[in-house]
Amino acid sequence: MNEGPNEGRVFGVVGWKNAGKTTLVERLVAEFVRRGWRVGTIKHGHHDLDIDQPGRDSWRHRAAGATEVAVVGGRRYAIMRETEPTLGEVLSRLSPADLVLIEGYKREAHRKIEVRAGGEPMVANDPAIVAVAADQPPTDTALPWFRRDDVAAIADFIAARVPPPRAR
Repeated sequence: MNEGPNEGRVFGVVGWKNAGKTTLVERLVAEFVRRGWRVGTIKHGHHDLDIDQPGRDSWRHRAAGATEVAVVGGRRYAIMRETEPTLGEVLSRLSPADLVLIEGYKREAHRKIEVRAGGEPMVANDPAIVAVAADQPPTDTALPWFRRDDVAAIADFIAARVPPPRAR
């Protein structure tokens, strides 16, 4: 997996649907930003994504056959590409960050915290899962355990495992 400028700065959050992954990522982003870190995120889903709207100019560009369309406005832009990228391809296109949090991509090899709403593990015996965030201590693993709402402790755990923030 090519991480480009974010080599070693990637940490994932995985878990079953409605386990609290998005809430944890959101809270971790806010915590790291509060600490002065520059944070990027990747959200992986299993369904086709379309941020465009039928009839809009960019939609018409894609409908006409463009394989890549950039939509630019104000302080934000998005690039839509007609392909199924690997995680490494997405990572290599992100700007340098102090940390990239990934929600999903459960089968990839990057380090991950598994979020559990109940006691059921998502991916048993995955060596990339390095901790569990759950309401109760898991009985099926000796991995480090954090309460799902103990964001500061989870952030400390992640911070100890990635390079320190870059000087600005």
